[in-house]
Amino acid sequence: MVYAPVRPDRSLPPVLVNLFSDTQTRPSTAMKDAMMRAEVGDEQNGDDPGVNALCDRMAALTGKEAAVFLPTGTMCNQISLLVHTRRGDEILAHESSHIVGNEGGAPGALAGAVVLGLRGARGMFDSATMTAALREKRRNAPPQTLVAVEQTTNAGGGAVWPLALLNDVLGSAHRLGMKTHMDGARLMNAAVAAGVTAAAFSQHCDSVWLDFTKGLGAPVGAVLCGSAAFIDQAWRWKQRLGGSMRQAGICAAACLYALDHNVDRLAEDHANASALAAGLAGVPGLAVEEPETNLVFFDTRASGLTADTLAARVRQQGLSVSTVGIYRVRACTHLDVDADGVEAAVQIIAGAVRGA
Repeated sequence: MVYAPVRPDRSLPPVLVNLFSDTQTRPSTAMKDAMMRAEVGDEQNGDDPGVNALCDRMAALTGKEAAVFLPTGTMCNQISLLVHTRRGDEILAHESSHIVGNEGGAPGALAGAVVLGLRGARGMFDSATMTAALREKRRNAPPQTLVAVEQTTNAGGGAVWPLALLNDVLGSAHRLGMKTHMDGARLMNAAVAAGVTAAAFSQHCDSVWLDFTKGLGAPVGAVLCGSAAFIDQAWRWKQRLGGSMRQAGICAAACLYALDHNVDRLAEDHANASALAAGLAGVPGLAVEEPETNLVFFDTRASGLTADTLAARVRQQGLSVSTVGIYRVRACTHLDVDADGVEAAVQIIAGAVRGA
């Protein structure tokens, strides 16, 4: 299973259509211009005007009191776990969530917490499933202190948590005395797809963050939001983990540009994902999951190819995709892939399957 290359293979042809991930986006000329014009200061001392402006906007966007600028989304997740939990605590999250399988075992390594994986379709679970996972409160059981969700779900196919289901799960968690955290890496994809504001999705979250390096097209950065008290504690962990920065306004300028110019256009990525799924559905041997946002997953089992074999074949033709299982392939649309790129991807994948 291949999710990310360790190092580039120089023998391969150039990537012409990059559906590997929306993290592959590169800043546009206009975004780079905004970065070059940024007024900067010492972010660690609170003196960078761009970072301050970005945090203020993100707090307002998510309906929270405060925010902190961090280098990566994984750091947002892990700082949140470090603030919300104590060593030995148990976190309830979907079994396919990013904190379970894609953050290097950080919950255990850093927070000393255990993640109990819950089952459910499309990377989601309901309050009944969550309640069934509750342990009897006794001295030899781990305290269950946090419920974490993803919006959109990554391994769940880029699915959007319906607002009613999300509110029910998070509201139930609060009533049970637990804190709530949202991995909002693609929160704006969910907002655009569902026509629901980020603040509405986040209203029952004690912490929530947005990644700017995916569909929003910035080169680096994520913003973690929560109460003033939560962000104060998050800042200490930011210091401990080496996340404090200096003239970070250059990076914040890219994020501010993304908020101004790259949110509404996420609908184009969703449309391209739908077109890609429709095209792949016509390829014999592929079972395609219907996308809700910009992630398209398909199964290669009936084609006789493993996911890795298919990925290697299409890479020879200049198409890059990722694999997340023996037979499961992920293709991710983003601002650097247009309709022509999607059509080319369908033809390349169809050719690779025919060659089998």
